[in-house]
Amino acid sequence: MRHDAHAGHGHHAGHQHEHHAQQGLGKVSWSMAAQATLHCLTGCAIGEVLGMVIGTALGWGNVPTMALAIVLAFFFGYALTLRGVLKSGVGFRTAVRVALAADTLSIAVMELIDNGVIALWPGAMDAHLADAMFWIVLAIALAAAFVITTPVNKWMIGRGKGHAVVHQHHH
Repeated sequence: MRHDAHAGHGHHAGHQHEHHAQQGLGKVSWSMAAQATLHCLTGCAIGEVLGMVIGTALGWGNVPTMALAIVLAFFFGYALTLRGVLKSGVGFRTAVRVALAADTLSIAVMELIDNGVIALWPGAMDAHLADAMFWIVLAIALAAAFVITTPVNKWMIGRGKGHAVVHQHHH
């Protein structure tokens, strides 16, 4: 549905969208939430691994490497959403706003959990890319982030936020 479909409703347009979001609250499936979370997880994982590879290759310490990984996780998370929204034909500025609205909380929760697990896991911060521990702890951290972020996305979609904003541009 196009954004201007309710243009004739004047000042009631915002209320109409809120009403539709509330009607859809009970209809949000765990599958839909998991798909949205998997989408975010993909961007986060690309950014995390790339950041760690770059930081390690440059001989950086743990803090700057983790900071780069987090920045790149947000970048790639937003970029994947931006790509899909731009395909729907909206302008770049609108697509950026949609990506920011759709992904910020999801990526933030995911990064908090993912990096928290890595930071708290004994020896994980000192593991190198060639160490099995690095990859095992990263997989566990990303899995934990997925499990914890999925209910967040379900809650957001049920309120017309998060990836529900993206879906408005796909229909």
